Amino acid sequence: MVKRALFYISHWENWHWFVKYILIAPAWFWNCLKARSFWFFTPSNPAITFGGFIGETKKEIYNQLPPSTYPRSIYISPSTSFPEVESLVRENHFTFPFAVKPDVGMMGLMFRKIESVEHLHQYHTAMPADYIIQDLVTYPVEVSVFYYRYPHENKGHITGFLKKEPMQVIGDGERTLRELILNYPRAQFRLRELFSKHESKLGVIIPAGEHFYLSFALNLSRGGRLINLEHEKDERLLTLFDALSHYSNFYYGRYDIKCASIEDLKCGRNFSVLEYNGCGAEPHHVYGNGNNLFKACKILVDHWNILYTISIQNHQPGLPRWSYLDGLRFVRQAKRHFKKLRELDSTFEFAPATRLTVMNEFAASTTPDYLQVSNG
Repeated sequence: MVKRALFYISHWENWHWFVKYILIAPAWFWNCLKARSFWFFTPSNPAITFGGFIGETKKEIYNQLPPSTYPRSIYISPSTSFPEVESLVRENHFTFPFAVKPDVGMMGLMFRKIESVEHLHQYHTAMPADYIIQDLVTYPVEVSVFYYRYPHENKGHITGFLKKEPMQVIGDGERTLRELILNYPRAQFRLRELFSKHESKLGVIIPAGEHFYLSFALNLSRGGRLINLEHEKDERLLTLFDALSHYSNFYYGRYDIKCASIEDLKCGRNFSVLEYNGCGAEPHHVYGNGNNLFKACKILVDHWNILYTISIQNHQPGLPRWSYLDGLRFVRQAKRHFKKLRELDSTFEFAPATRLTVMNEFAASTTPDYLQVSNG
C-alpha cells in the first residue's frame, strides 16, 4: 500500500485531471473574459463541430482528410439490424480482423478488435450509439503530433512529437494473467477496470515471451506509454502536416497516426491518420518529455494562449462563436454520452451468451440523444 502511494505521489501524470488543471484554471478563464465568451475557442477549427473541443464525430473528421490518408470505414447505427450489418461488411469487402469504435469517442473507449462474426454481434448488441467499422491499421508505429497554424500564415508549428506504446504484459510461462497484472506498475491504478475487462482470462498462464495487450488503445489515459521524439522533428515532417492541415482547414490540435516508420511518415508514405483532435486535444508532450508538474502547466498555458489567438483571428472576419446556451447543452449531452461509454467499456468483453443478456439490458436502457444541438 505504501509503495503504491509513493508511486502515485511521484507520478503526477496519473493524478486526476481536476487536480492538474485547477492550478491553471485562472489562465483559461482570463481568455474567456478577454473574448467575452465562455466558448471563445469554437472558431478555432471552423470545419469541426464546436472547434473540436468535445463531441466531434470521426465521420466529419475523415470526410475532411485527403483520400487514402485514413482507414477505410463504414458507419453503423445501433438501430441497424445485425443481418444488415453483416451485409454491409460483405459488400464493403471487410475481412477479419477489423476495428470498431464509437463515431463519437474519446480516450479509446469501446475501441475493440473484431476477430469473428460472434465478436461483431456482441459489440453491435451492446453499443448504444453510432459506431465505425474500419480496417485494422497494422503499421507498427503509432505517433502523436501536436500542430498549430495561425490563420494568416502558410506554415505551422509542431510543438509535440511522441511515439505511443500500448499497455501490455509479457508472459513467463509460470504466472497467470492476474499475477502479471498485479506485478505491472502501470496497471496499479486500473486494477478494477482490467480485472473486469479480462475476467475470463485472469486464471490463464501466459506463455513465455508472449505479449498480452491489456488495452489496444494507446492513450495515456488508457495506460499507454509516451516516448519523446523531439529529436525527429524536421522540415519534412512539418511540410507533411502543413499539407494535411491546409487540406482540412485545420488550425489547432493533435493528430494520432500509425506508420511503417518515422522515416516513411516524413516522406509522406505508408501512414494512416487514425484521427485528429481539435481544440480540446491535450498536448501529449507535457507527459512524454520528463517534465515536472510546473513545466507541464506552463506548456499547457502557452498552448491555451495560442488557441486564444487563433480563435480571435478566425472570429474577426465574421466566423461566429457558439452561444452560451447552445454550447452548454452540447457539452452536457457529450458528457452524458461519454459517461455511458465509460461504464460500458469498463465491463464489456467478448463473452459467452450468459453475459450477453447483461449487455442487452445496458443497451436497452441507453437512449442516446447526443449531437442534437446545431451551431449557434
